[in-house]
Amino acid sequence: MENFRKVRSSEEEMPLPFPDLPPDVVEMKVKEGSKIRNLMNFAMAQMELKGRRQIVFSGCGRAVTKTITCVEIMKRKLGGLHQVTKVRYKTVLEVWQSQDPPPHGPAQNLTVHKNVPSICILLSRDPLDPNQMGYQPPEPRHEAGEDTLGSSSKGLKRPLPPPCEELLPKKLQVQVSDSPRGTGTTAGQQD
Repeated sequence: MENFRKVRSSEEEMPLPFPDLPPDVVEMKVKEGSKIRNLMNFAMAQMELKGRRQIVFSGCGRAVTKTITCVEIMKRKLGGLHQVTKVRYKTVLEVWQSQDPPPHGPAQNLTVHKNVPSICILLSRDPLDPNQMGYQPPEPRHEAGEDTLGSSSKGLKRPLPPPCEELLPKKLQVQVSDSPRGTGTTAGQQD
């Protein structure tokens, strides 16, 4: 492949894997080079200003992590969103052209079909079927000043579980030795 360069790449068009979507649902197609700021500005405007009830984020290959990041940002900013995630494979067609064409003929082309992971995430203000595969309910909302186990809730998404007894450190007791030399102390664990 060192003597070839990629000329073009195209993704297989696939319908969204969610039944009963309204025909005007917004699909945010996240690409590897997409700017998260631009994606989020558009998506937030659709949900807040235009009053959309549902939005779909989709991405494949290296854009999968960026797609998930966008969804998590939106869930945190808006809150109360139901989510359904579908993972599948998508076929990407790449055309490569030889950099050293033969002297008496056309340039050689190489066509590569790749199966890459793809993700589609539906966010909805309206409740979705909790029995479908990939469903996540909205996260519980905390009040702005609420204190969660001594920590400010500003950086926490969920309250911490109560500590388990066996994970708490055992108390240390100091033992004084009765040796003639004198003043040495050792620390031992209490049972």
